[in-house]
Amino acid sequence: MDNHTAFRKSAKQVFRLMYLVFFVFVAIAGFLVYLMVDPSLSAFKKNASNDHYISLPTEKEPDFDKIENGIHLRTGLVDGDGLMLVVNNCSNCHSAKLVTQNRMSKEQWSATIRWMQETQNLWDLGKNEEPIVTYLATHYAPKKGGRRQNLTTLEWYELGD
Repeated sequence: MDNHTAFRKSAKQVFRLMYLVFFVFVAIAGFLVYLMVDPSLSAFKKNASNDHYISLPTEKEPDFDKIENGIHLRTGLVDGDGLMLVVNNCSNCHSAKLVTQNRMSKEQWSATIRWMQETQNLWDLGKNEEPIVTYLATHYAPKKGGRRQNLTTLEWYELGD
């Protein structure tokens, strides 16, 4: 019987230890839930002086179609007849920078549109195509002398070994 009482005593200690671990776990879990609900108790909170609220500007929405000094601000395209057709049809698929960096004749712009329709899934522009091509050919036509002239006054020398 002495063995039996010793076993009961050690089993009782194990159960007490299990209860203690369980209640500590429940207390820690409860504390963590409380921190999630009310984080002001946390030791890691920010100083109240660092809390800033940003006030939204009171002015109305910016005008996305604003033109300043003859340039459409959102896209960088030159103002002119057909500008919004170009903005609405060209800048849906690519940046307006792609338009401004290219300079082509009316025929070349038309050929580029045909290429985009055949290979890039550009939709049929219909009656908008003529004003678009006219705008592009007017404002983004080839420039004369776009490259600098060849250098002529260079003195060449032999590189030594």
